[in-house]
Amino acid sequence: MSSKADDLPNAGPADLAGLRVLVVDDSWHVATGMKMLLESLGADVLGPVATTADAMRQLAERTPDVALIDINLRGGERSYGLIDRLRDQGIRVVVMSGYADVSPAHGKAAAILQKPIQQDLLLASLRPMAEKD
Repeated sequence: MSSKADDLPNAGPADLAGLRVLVVDDSWHVATGMKMLLESLGADVLGPVATTADAMRQLAERTPDVALIDINLRGGERSYGLIDRLRDQGIRVVVMSGYADVSPAHGKAAAILQKPIQQDLLLASLRPMAEKD
């Protein structure tokens, strides 16, 4: 995944301006690349973090508008409980996964994106939250 906003058609540095995004992924490369991309599009990125406990600590400090969450986290942890907690707090969830079966997330996530994530699909899943303000 490229981390430059110019690589996206019709995407500019202010496309996600002011959008607070929590990134939860245990892959350092994926999480760091995601953070760089989101920041290049104007988002305020919380994290990235690699566990549910770290995500909850981030939530105690600041509330995101949306959370990008991988299903499989560090140490074999699954993020389904975190997804439920975020939804209960009214936080939009976008699931990222390299696995085809993420059925427990269906109906709970605003979008489910297959890794490797296509940038246009990622942007399409986040734009509605950036435009709500």
